[in-house]
Amino acid sequence: MVDFDIAAARPQAPLPAPFHTWALPDGAPWTDFHREHGGYLLRFPGLADFHVSADAKRVTCHPVPGTSDAVVQHLHLNQVLPLALSKQGSLVFHASAVVVDGGAIAFVGESGRGKSTLAASFAIDGYRFLTDDGLVVEPADRGHVVLPSHPSIRLWQDSEEALIAPGTAMAPAVDYTPKARFLAGDRLRFCDERRPLRRVYFLGDGGMPDIAFRQLSGADAMIEWVRHSFLLAVEEKPRLASHFDQVAKLANEPIHFALDYPRRYEDLARVRAAIVEHARKASG
Repeated sequence: MVDFDIAAARPQAPLPAPFHTWALPDGAPWTDFHREHGGYLLRFPGLADFHVSADAKRVTCHPVPGTSDAVVQHLHLNQVLPLALSKQGSLVFHASAVVVDGGAIAFVGESGRGKSTLAASFAIDGYRFLTDDGLVVEPADRGHVVLPSHPSIRLWQDSEEALIAPGTAMAPAVDYTPKARFLAGDRLRFCDERRPLRRVYFLGDGGMPDIAFRQLSGADAMIEWVRHSFLLAVEEKPRLASHFDQVAKLANEPIHFALDYPRRYEDLARVRAAIVEHARKASG
């Protein structure tokens, strides 16, 4: 659990050089990581500072004057909360997940690979989604389980136009991203219970002419999981060692596949059916 508070707005004071930075595709800094008082300060330049306690159980945000509460909530849910959970010891990944036959199917990939689009497509078709990003995985007596995340899905405009019916509930718009956030409900079904992780699909770039599955080795799966990890304590060797040990155990499960398919909205029904069929065969 993470307690979250929004404090008084204030300008961003100068800080020493960060120990780590997430950059936008154009090279501009998106998130600067700083140490402070045993905890962390995560700076989103021009938007907000998030103070994370040493145990990562409390997050306090000081927005820049003019930053809306909607922007703060988006930043917390999409960026800061997954990092705080990773500091607490959870495995958190850039991935979405849906429930098929009672088990979780995860879609892992870089931004733009279709994680949220697939999750929304399944949810609209009557399946339930667990998360559209910030996949939280925990070990279980047998294998691993996926924990439910925030009951909403963020979509680019083209996916919104192709998938979302008029009148679907939305969160307030924010100006730092063109993505819209759609809330779970009758039209986007959400699963609020943990589910056993049955299959993991690492999404390709859409270069294949047709739907293609390929099982991954444990070593290849580990490389992919590490690439797509949320990790706050990147400079803490014990935490990194623990993270890699947990990821190795997850990667050694024979449930990991590469998946690629043409990125055409008219093919989504066929892609969904192929994924469900593949997951059921692999489980059989």
